[in-house]
Amino acid sequence: MRISAKGDYAVRAAAELAASQDGRPVRAETLARQQQVPHRFLEAILSDLRREGIVVSRRGAGGGYVLARPADRITVADVVRAVEGPLVFVRDARPSDLEYTGAAASLQHVWVALRVNVRAVLEQVTLADLAAGTLPASVLALTGDDAAWQNP
Repeated sequence: MRISAKGDYAVRAAAELAASQDGRPVRAETLARQQQVPHRFLEAILSDLRREGIVVSRRGAGGGYVLARPADRITVADVVRAVEGPLVFVRDARPSDLEYTGAAASLQHVWVALRVNVRAVLEQVTLADLAAGTLPASVLALTGDDAAWQNP
């Protein structure tokens, strides 16, 4: 699994919207500045998020973007899927749609298990969690081992 800049920027912008406690729309320029992301790229990302029902846009002088539903009902998985598509793809296919033979016959189970574990993390963390800086204990536990921070 690889999270592109687009996915990363989308989650960061959505977290900023979740942290905006007053409920007033936030301009794309403001979100871009707060997260130090390219404004034009963020505009395209926000368009994807709007199309997928994660954010709504408001026009006018006080316009900008707000979350389409409460932050505790939007997961990181929702945001990533909105801009990236399915969380785990293998050769542009869903793991459950693949077939392998011979010595690689069990590989499909590995890819499906990977998808299950990615979902277990990303579907558990909400934008409210990110905005509050309080991640679920099960997610934090995964980062508690020093080896989690190392690339083999």
